[in-house]
Amino acid sequence: MPDFSQLTERQREIYDFIRDKIENRGYGPTVREIGEAFEIQSPNGVMCHLKALVKKGLINRQDRSARAIQLVDHRPPAFALPILGLVAAGSPLEAVAQADERLDFNGMFGGPNHFALKVRGNSMIEDQISDGDFVVIRKQETAQNGERVVAMIDNEVTLKKFYRDKGHIRLEPANGAMAPIIVKETDDPKVLGVLVGVLRKC
Repeated sequence: MPDFSQLTERQREIYDFIRDKIENRGYGPTVREIGEAFEIQSPNGVMCHLKALVKKGLINRQDRSARAIQLVDHRPPAFALPILGLVAAGSPLEAVAQADERLDFNGMFGGPNHFALKVRGNSMIEDQISDGDFVVIRKQETAQNGERVVAMIDNEVTLKKFYRDKGHIRLEPANGAMAPIIVKETDDPKVLGVLVGVLRKC
């Protein structure tokens, strides 16, 4: 169990800020975001606080990216809905309640290796992913051809189908009106994760 008693007031505020970003956005803040939120002018000043949180056993960091910040011994609250039965998309079915069965969203989409993003734009509309939908992403740095990935290019992220061609990466939209994005492998495109689910609030 993390020990908060050894934290300074500022360290606790930064820890709470990191936790809020991870719980509500799916990944931690950048050094710049922390600096702006707490009016810390120097990136080194932010790094001192992060190193203190690591040393005191509150966070883990593998590298310098925001997505590398993990909270120690933190589990997001489980969320589940009761399954009331089946619904027909064809001929009608008899309405029969399920006995004490629940759909566990945390088990399906939760865990330290998953995060969610809100979709902006319609480049994946032919895969039934629309503007305003939420996509659930499993963190990983590699992908198979045809998988839908979140990729980072020049510090910008995009959701596309991934294809590795000779000498380059092709990021293919699921929209016939849009052209693919071609990125040379030497330009170091990064896969941040693979799509595992789509959520839509009607």
